[in-house]
Amino acid sequence: MPTANVNPKRNTHPCFYAGASGRYGRIHLPVAPSCNIQCFYCRRDYDCPNENRPGVATRVLQPEEALARLEKTLSEMPHISVAAVAGPGDAFSDPEATLRTFELIRRKNAEIALCVSTNGLNVAKYIPHLRDLDVRFVTITVNAIDVNVGRLLYKWVKVEDGVLQGTEAAGVLISRQLEAITLLKNANITVKVNTVVVPGANEDHALFLAGKMGRLKVDLMNFLPLIPLAGTDMAHITPPDSGRMKKLRLLAGRQVAQMHHCERCRSDAVGRLKENTPGGTEQKYGYESI
Repeated sequence: MPTANVNPKRNTHPCFYAGASGRYGRIHLPVAPSCNIQCFYCRRDYDCPNENRPGVATRVLQPEEALARLEKTLSEMPHISVAAVAGPGDAFSDPEATLRTFELIRRKNAEIALCVSTNGLNVAKYIPHLRDLDVRFVTITVNAIDVNVGRLLYKWVKVEDGVLQGTEAAGVLISRQLEAITLLKNANITVKVNTVVVPGANEDHALFLAGKMGRLKVDLMNFLPLIPLAGTDMAHITPPDSGRMKKLRLLAGRQVAQMHHCERCRSDAVGRLKENTPGGTEQKYGYESI
């Protein structure tokens, strides 16, 4: 098992520390509209107030709007301890908006923890910027470390020279993800890895993946069962049941610490984790009043 991370703010991050989830809250600032990869299971949605899952937001905010939303929310919900960029696209597909948001926040607030979620394709070059802005938490979604598994999950990957598909796309993405995790850990940034578990694709690969994440000293791993979405290539797949997920987490926990309290939050979620519900804080603290 990896040694405990020394990040002093971890104990107030409700996603990275289960003991904080009932006391502290988070706010997701949806400033990232586009994505540089397409997963077979993913569908981003906007103007969608009643669906609770990653990739969903009422609308995308400009960085200045995100700062205004954060300041208003903090005045009404002082238990918010973390401000994050978690979509609805990838935070480093449009890195300028993500970094600008963090810069604006840091000018006003030196204390709040900053967090970002990404697929890892394009984050490595921005790690010095994250360090300068005191972004201490990064989540990377890693679904495979074998290209023959990855090709079943990724439809395409956009890189500098164009759009890749198949094992070539998976190979580039996996290589960059592993490099990013290594660099993030070398920079003393707390790293969580999310893995979407898809029967028939990576379910039997998951424990092998967990072993690799443990060897890379990832701080926390989060297995997420597939959400079959209409209009995607994996809409027909039955997700793993709770018993299967519990067993995977138990076995993987021998390799790397496991998250057991994830609520699969929206990209504009706000409040404590259990408040990520339809008609809840996303509407109460929505955009109309900014």
